[in-house]
Amino acid sequence: MKKTLAIAAVVLLGLNLSFGAAAKTLRLAYDADPVSLDPHEQLSGGMVQLSHMVFDPLVRWNRETTFDPRLASSWERLDPHTVRFHLRQDVKFHSGNDFTANDVAWTFKRLKTSPDFKGLFQPFKELKVIDDYTIDLVTTDPYPLVLHMATYIFPMDSKFYTGEDDKGNPKDMLKKHADTFASVNASGTGPFIVSKRQQGVRVDFKRFEGYWDKESKGNVDEIVLTPIKEDPTRVAALLSGDVDFIAPVPPTDLDRIRNNDKVDLITMSGTRIITFQLNQERRPEFKDKRVRQAIVHAVNNEGIVQKIMKGFGTASGQQSPVGYLGHVASIKPRYDLAKAKQLMKEAGYEQGFSVTMMAPNNRYINDDKIAQAVSSMLARINIKVDLKTMPKAQYWPKFDERAADIMMIGWHSDTEDSSNFTEFLAMCPDKETGYGQYNSGNYCNKEIDKLILASQGETDEGKRAAMLQQVEQMLYDDAAFVPLHWQDLAWAARKGVHIEDIVNVMNFPYLGDLVID
Repeated sequence: MKKTLAIAAVVLLGLNLSFGAAAKTLRLAYDADPVSLDPHEQLSGGMVQLSHMVFDPLVRWNRETTFDPRLASSWERLDPHTVRFHLRQDVKFHSGNDFTANDVAWTFKRLKTSPDFKGLFQPFKELKVIDDYTIDLVTTDPYPLVLHMATYIFPMDSKFYTGEDDKGNPKDMLKKHADTFASVNASGTGPFIVSKRQQGVRVDFKRFEGYWDKESKGNVDEIVLTPIKEDPTRVAALLSGDVDFIAPVPPTDLDRIRNNDKVDLITMSGTRIITFQLNQERRPEFKDKRVRQAIVHAVNNEGIVQKIMKGFGTASGQQSPVGYLGHVASIKPRYDLAKAKQLMKEAGYEQGFSVTMMAPNNRYINDDKIAQAVSSMLARINIKVDLKTMPKAQYWPKFDERAADIMMIGWHSDTEDSSNFTEFLAMCPDKETGYGQYNSGNYCNKEIDKLILASQGETDEGKRAAMLQQVEQMLYDDAAFVPLHWQDLAWAARKGVHIEDIVNVMNFPYLGDLVID
């Protein structure tokens, strides 16, 4: 009887129901809010998280790291160069416009012009519109990662972004860190609409009443996202009941949350590599391989994992984690202070030199503490570091400017494949192709680039693995960057907020499917 009355009351209030569960408000606290509403402005975890809320991809990763249909209901390979996707019909954008193949084609064209995304889409020759609900993705050469890339096609509302804004600029203008129409307005097909946004303070979302996925059990009707940069404050907000769900959870508070009977803790082994890059154009010393090797040997990344990360990570000597094709089992962290000093002496820099370093203080777990630790470690080989840390909203423009000699960057492979690390972090920077877009060290090895490009067209997994492992070995031998660790993942929520069903190793919580008791 009570259940019947409760359901009746909800119906009278006009709230949406999902499998008998009343719609709920989720109070969400991340360490930062999205830098923009334009899904193509920046290739980052935070922006992809936003995309899964406001937009929808053609296909989506599931927890078994295979693919589920989303805006594409099915697909098949027609030939070594072509995969055909069949699109869902009767899907609406937030504006009320109909979703068709033309929106996918428009989005694909925009992705190919995005400084951050065009490197991902270099293997693709074209997108053909067959009819209103059928498209073909065509690659220049046979390409093994077509479905991987389809997870990054979040169709935008082409009609909504057509025309000029009140400033006389094109509504589809794509420009980083600028006040464009697309950066402050969004129309997707996703489960949530952005209803209010105050950058750095709060973002409000409301459920899209016309959402196409009627099979979703999600009953979250509203989301209030509050960025809380400070780890202790974020944890305290959860434990006091001020928020319902937080991420990330700092390693120092894992036990505290685990032992609290009012909240649940979910953890997973991660695949995001945390690194520092050494800018060879700003500092001629970094052109000397011996100096780069000295820095790598001076950094005790196993110590960082144990003392700063409290064991919540895995020290690394390479980009590719265990399980990726490119992982080389013999490559290990190589902290050796004596060898680091010897290498500095051999390079003629025994007396050292001064450098600048920048790192975010709310993007990666303990990022500012890690930067401080590395600065102290470099001082032992007479490299004096002028360190500046800042919120990620200020950090990313500085990163794009290559504004310091040493810069921190973390990377989770967009394709769950080893090649993606190198394509963005280590290939020679090329504005035309987008390769090396996040290579702030300006490292360049043409032989590595050739191997990566060759691997894109290699469909024999054994041969492809050999290529990618050779790349990892070359990067290791060259000390192309400073590897730190693979960052583990942790989320926490109050009891009754079933995040265990919607979090994943990609760290893209599918909030549209979240159920709250």
